[in-house]
Amino acid sequence: MTDKATSDDFNPDFQFKCDWKDAFTDDDFIKTFSTEILENYILKKRWYAGKSSTLKYIEVIEHFRLKSEINNFYGVLIEVNFNEAFFQNYFIPLAFMADTQTLGTNTLIAKVSFNEVAGYLVDAIHIEDFRILIFNNIMQSDPLAKNEMFHRSDAFKKTKYESSKFMGAEQSNTSIVYNDKYVLKFFRRIYNSKNPDYEINRFLTESGLFDNTPRYVGSINLIHEKGETITLGLMQELVENQGDAWKYMLNELHSVFLNLEKKRIKISRLPDTVLYERHTINSLPPEIIDFAGLNLFLKISKLGLRTAEMHIALGSDMHNTAFTPTKYNGDYAVWLKNRLIYQFQNRLNTIENNLHKLDGESLKLAKEFLERKKEIRKHFLDFDWTKMKSERIRIHGDYHLGQVLVNDDDYYLLDFEGEPESTIQDRKVKQPPLKDVAGMFRSFHYAIYSTIFNNDKAYNHSAEELFQAGEILYKYMIGVFLDTYVQKVQKENLNIGYQKEIEFLLDYCLLEKAVYELGYELNSRPRWAIIPLRGINCILKNKKQE
Repeated sequence: MTDKATSDDFNPDFQFKCDWKDAFTDDDFIKTFSTEILENYILKKRWYAGKSSTLKYIEVIEHFRLKSEINNFYGVLIEVNFNEAFFQNYFIPLAFMADTQTLGTNTLIAKVSFNEVAGYLVDAIHIEDFRILIFNNIMQSDPLAKNEMFHRSDAFKKTKYESSKFMGAEQSNTSIVYNDKYVLKFFRRIYNSKNPDYEINRFLTESGLFDNTPRYVGSINLIHEKGETITLGLMQELVENQGDAWKYMLNELHSVFLNLEKKRIKISRLPDTVLYERHTINSLPPEIIDFAGLNLFLKISKLGLRTAEMHIALGSDMHNTAFTPTKYNGDYAVWLKNRLIYQFQNRLNTIENNLHKLDGESLKLAKEFLERKKEIRKHFLDFDWTKMKSERIRIHGDYHLGQVLVNDDDYYLLDFEGEPESTIQDRKVKQPPLKDVAGMFRSFHYAIYSTIFNNDKAYNHSAEELFQAGEILYKYMIGVFLDTYVQKVQKENLNIGYQKEIEFLLDYCLLEKAVYELGYELNSRPRWAIIPLRGINCILKNKKQE
C-alpha cells in the first residue's frame, strides 16, 4: 500500500493512530466514524431511507472483519437514531484503499490516515477484491452447515469466480451480477430478523413447488448468540428477461388505446361489466377483444396462473410453521384494525392539508372521500374474523407489475421483502392471499391511467372518454385474472373462501391500497391523485350495490 501521508496533494480529513486492521478496536476511530464521517456520507446515498426525518445520532452496533490475501475489510452494522423517536439499521461494508483511480467519487466515504498511512475509506462493494472474497465464501460454504455466515444451496455446485458488475442504478439495495449467471443483492437497510426476501426465496426454491422465481443460490447472514439472524445478502440465479411487467404493460396498453382511433371504436358502445365478474377469454365480448386484442388477456391469464401457483406454494408446508396456512382469529383482527385505522388517520390528515392542490373531478372526489370518511373507517373496523372461512398464508406483500419479470411468454415473480412502510414483524404476518391479488389489480389500474397521462397527445379522444374506456378495460382485466386465479387455487385446495368472502376481502384490500396511494400521490404528484380517488369511488360504489 502506498504511503501518501507526505504527499503535497493529499491532506487527510481524519487521522488515526491505530492500524486499519485494528480500527474497530480503537475508541477514537469508532467515535469519529460515527459522529463525523458517517453522517456526511449516508445522507447522500439513495439507499438511506431517513432523509425526511431529523437525524439525532449514529451508533456502530456491530462489526466483523473479512480478510483476503491482500486486504482487510469490515462489515459494519450501524443504528441511525432520529429525533422523532425511532431508529433504522444499515449495513455498510468498509475498505481502506490507497489507490482510488477506478472508483467513482460517490463511493469514497472519507480521506483518512491510519498510523500515518494515508488513503480513503470506501464502500467495499466497489472493490473487486471484496466482491471476489464474498463470492468465494458463498461458493465454498457447506450447504449442510448451520449458523454460519455464508451459505450455499446444495442444489448448486461450487463454481469459480469469473466476473462481477453492478446491476442497474443503486436503489434501496445494491445488486452485483457474478459470472453473468448470479445476482447477489446486498441489503442496505437491515433488520434484527431474517429478511422475508431471503426466507421466502429459499423456501420456494427448496420446496420445489414453484419454479417461476429466481432460484436461491446462497446468502450472507449474521447469526447472533441469542439465535437471531440478520440477513445481509441474498444470491439468486439471474433470470433472462425482457424487462419488468410494468414496462411491458405500458407498451401493450398504449397499443390498446391507439386502437380506439385506428379501428374507429365507439367508446359509448363498449359493453361494460360488473367489478369482480369472472371472465374466461372465450366469453369476452367481441367488442372488447377488438379494442384490447387477445394477447393482453392471454398475458393477464398467465399472470393469474403464476400468482396462484406462488400462493399455493407459500401455503403448502404442513411442517414448517412459517409456511403453514392458519385460520383468522381475534389477535389478527386487532392487529389489522389498529394498523389500518392508524394509516387511515394519517392519510386523512394528508388529504385535508393538500386539498388546495386539486381541481376538477379530483377535487370533487376528494371532498366526497372526506364526506364518507366515517363510512370508510367503519368498513375497516367491520372486519369480522368469525365470519371468515378462508385461511391466511405468507404472501408476497408488495405485489405489483414492477415485481414481475417478463421472459418471453412467461413471468418470474421476485422481491419478497414486503411493504416498505411496514415493520419486519408485520411483513411476516400471515395474510389473505387476496391482498396480493388486490395489489396487482391496483397496479393494473395505475398502468391504464399512466398510459393515458403519458400519451394524452397521441390519442384523438378527450381524457374523460379515455378514462371511461380505461375503467371498462380494467374490469375485464380483473375478470380474466380472477377466473384463472380462482380456478387454480381452488383446484389445489388453497382455501380463499367462497365468492362472497372473496369479494369482501378484495374490497377490503383494494380500499386499503387505494387509501395508501392517495396520501402518496398528494405529497408527490397531485395530478395523479385521480387514480386512487377513482379506485376508491369504484370500490364504494360496488359496496353499495352488494
